[in-house]
Amino acid sequence: MCGGVEFTFNDEMIRSYFPNPEARLPVKNKSGNIVLVPWGRREKQTGAFPLGGWARLESIRKGVWKKYHPTPVKIAVDRFMEKDKNGTSHWFDIDSSTFIQGLVVQNKSETRVYVVTISPEDKDAIHNRWPRILDE
Repeated sequence: MCGGVEFTFNDEMIRSYFPNPEARLPVKNKSGNIVLVPWGRREKQTGAFPLGGWARLESIRKGVWKKYHPTPVKIAVDRFMEKDKNGTSHWFDIDSSTFIQGLVVQNKSETRVYVVTISPEDKDAIHNRWPRILDE
């Protein structure tokens, strides 16, 4: 499900993990610049958005996210992390010509980003959700 990411921002390598309430994801804006956006919402965080850090592609297509004024975005990371059934972390590289699809939602002055997920192609995958990776 993509529980962590690694990316370069202002010449610094950053690791961001969803459980951290300060977690941010690097989103490429329309002018091509990278901006850090808060990643989802956790149980103890205030806000009007859904709990979690992921948005199923099917739910987006069904209009579930429409009330949050969603905008598809490119999340520019070098790698993402998944844990296996034993809790061991595994890092997966993202080619520079690809990105993880994100969904930015807005409500008044609050903005958050969710990782768009799909069903994995590998039937032996660790999770039943996998980040949607697209070509640039």
